[in-house]
Amino acid sequence: MRPTECAGTTVSAEPIIVCDHVCVAYGDQEVLHDASLEIPRGALLPFVGPNGAGKTTLLRTILGLIKPRRGRIRTPFDRAPPGYVPQQKSIDPLYPVSVRQIVMMGLYPKTGWWRRPRGEDRRAVDQTLAWLGLDRHARKTFSELSGGMKQKALIARALVSGAEVLILDEPTSELDEASERETFDRLSRLSRDEGKTVLLAHHGLDRLVEKAPVVAVVNHGRVRLARTAEVLGSDLRPQAARPSPQNPGGSRP
Repeated sequence: MRPTECAGTTVSAEPIIVCDHVCVAYGDQEVLHDASLEIPRGALLPFVGPNGAGKTTLLRTILGLIKPRRGRIRTPFDRAPPGYVPQQKSIDPLYPVSVRQIVMMGLYPKTGWWRRPRGEDRRAVDQTLAWLGLDRHARKTFSELSGGMKQKALIARALVSGAEVLILDEPTSELDEASERETFDRLSRLSRDEGKTVLLAHHGLDRLVEKAPVVAVVNHGRVRLARTAEVLGSDLRPQAARPSPQNPGGSRP
């Protein structure tokens, strides 16, 4: 399969991210084996597979949060940091800041930590809050929000960053069906109309067929590109993962 099939009209043949024979291990247990992948600029590429297959591990390795045991990864993140939406459960629910402050953090890569946001930056935050239905909750603290609203706040933070690459780990896991559909529509437009590269871990293949013709299938520590319609009928349902030395409970990212 050609990498250029991963997205819509603005997709470029030039890869923006390259994984070259990447292996990742937790202690003695190797969880990614010889993963090679070229992701073209402007792609909307879901990472799918059963629980414990290595989706989150691969995304975190691309982000640079995990160092590969072998292989190399090429990204543009040294000059243009990505926008990142982690799993909501990884955020401290008692984080003592308002929703608006969390979203404003998405501006830091371009404004710095100490420079006051300009008017256009504040307008971008206001528009994003309104689009996600968070404007009425902007003064609430993170801990006051429902699971779905917390997830939307993290998505908003990534969107206002203006990053050319967005990486989202189960971004719709706490959203209702209507909000999930709206989120996919927005991500699809970012890829198609603005040339953003969007990578996301996700389970619901049936909701991705129209938006993403190609997915990265991660299973048993390996990754391959496949047409979404072909994968739809395969068994990628969540399954128990083997315990690892750092994850004795048996669930693996």
